[in-house]
Amino acid sequence: MNDPNVLDQAALAPYLEANIPGFSGLAAIEKFKSGQSNPTYLLTAASGRYVLRAKPPGQLLKSAHQVDREFRVMKALAGTAVPVPRMLHLSDEDSPIGRMFYVMDFVDGRIFWDPALPEARDNDERAAIYDALNDTLAALHDVDVEAVGLGDFGRPGNYFERQLARWTSQYRASETGTVADMDRLIAWLETRMPEDDGRVSLVHGDYRLDNLIFAPDRPKVLAVLDWELSTSGHPFADIAYQCMQWRLPHSSGFRGLGGVDRAALGLPLEEEYVAAYCRRRGLTGIGNWTFFLAFSFFRLAAICQGVFKRALDGNASNPEKARTYGEAAKLLSHLAAKLIDKEA
Repeated sequence: MNDPNVLDQAALAPYLEANIPGFSGLAAIEKFKSGQSNPTYLLTAASGRYVLRAKPPGQLLKSAHQVDREFRVMKALAGTAVPVPRMLHLSDEDSPIGRMFYVMDFVDGRIFWDPALPEARDNDERAAIYDALNDTLAALHDVDVEAVGLGDFGRPGNYFERQLARWTSQYRASETGTVADMDRLIAWLETRMPEDDGRVSLVHGDYRLDNLIFAPDRPKVLAVLDWELSTSGHPFADIAYQCMQWRLPHSSGFRGLGGVDRAALGLPLEEEYVAAYCRRRGLTGIGNWTFFLAFSFFRLAAICQGVFKRALDGNASNPEKARTYGEAAKLLSHLAAKLIDKEA
C-alpha cells in the first residue's frame, strides 16, 4: 500500500522549476516528523533548500488545513517587525501532488522543542529567549492589519463567540465518544462569554516556542512558522494560549512547564510574562483571565480530537503519534474542568 504522504519527486521537479524563479535540480524530499495538521517537507535542490507544506490527503473537515491562508499571511508580513520565511509559490488543488501546497525558503536556525530549554547556555540565555518570544508576540499584535492587506482576514463581531461556535462544530464533527469534561467546558464557556471589547489584531492561533526559529548563536527570532490557524481576532487569545501550554505537565506529550521550577532555570513566571507583554503593548493588565485560559484548553482539545479522528480515518500526517491525541483531548478538557471549578 502506497503512503499518501510520500510525494512524487519526478512529477514535482519540473513543476517547481517552472513556477519558482531560480529553482533547479530537485535532489531529495524529506518529510519532517513534526506537523500533525499539514504535512511538511524539506526539499533539497541544486539551487538550495526549501520547505513545502501541503494539505493532508483524504477527506478533510470544512475550513481546516487552509495552507493558502498560511501563505497569504506570511507573504503579507514580509517587511514588518514579525519575521517570516520568504514565500515562493502557492499551488492550486490541481497540483502534481493532487492537493494544494506552498513553497517557502528554508530558514536555518534553532527550534526549541522543550520549553525548559535544556540546551541553552545558561539562565541568562533562557530568559532572553523568552523575552524575544514575548517581544515577537507583542509585535505581531501591533501589526496594522489594514496596512498589510489583511483587513478581510477575519469576520467582524465577538472573536471568542465566533471561535467557540467554530471549534464546537469541529469537535462535534470529529467526536468519537462522550467526554463529560468537554461537554461541561463548552457549556461553561457559553455562559461566561465576555462582551466584545473591540480589540482586533492579527492572531497567530498556535503561538508557542517550537513554532519559532531562533538564530543559531543568539536569542533572536528568525521566523515564526505554522500560521494555519491565524486570523484577525482578539490578541488575548494568543497570550492565554501560550500560558495555557505552560500549565500542561512537562512529563506529558505536550512538554509544558507544569511541575518545572521556572525560577531555578531563569524562566519567567506566568505573571511576569503577561506583565512584560502588557508593558510592550501599553496595557494595564488582562481581566477575565480564567475565561481566556479555559477557552484555550477547549480549543486545543478540539484540535487534538480532530487529529485523532483523522488517524482513525487514515488521513493523519503521522498516524502513530496522532492516535495519542484522543487521550490528549481528554487530558486537556479535564485540566480545564479543574480550572473552572476553582472559579466556581
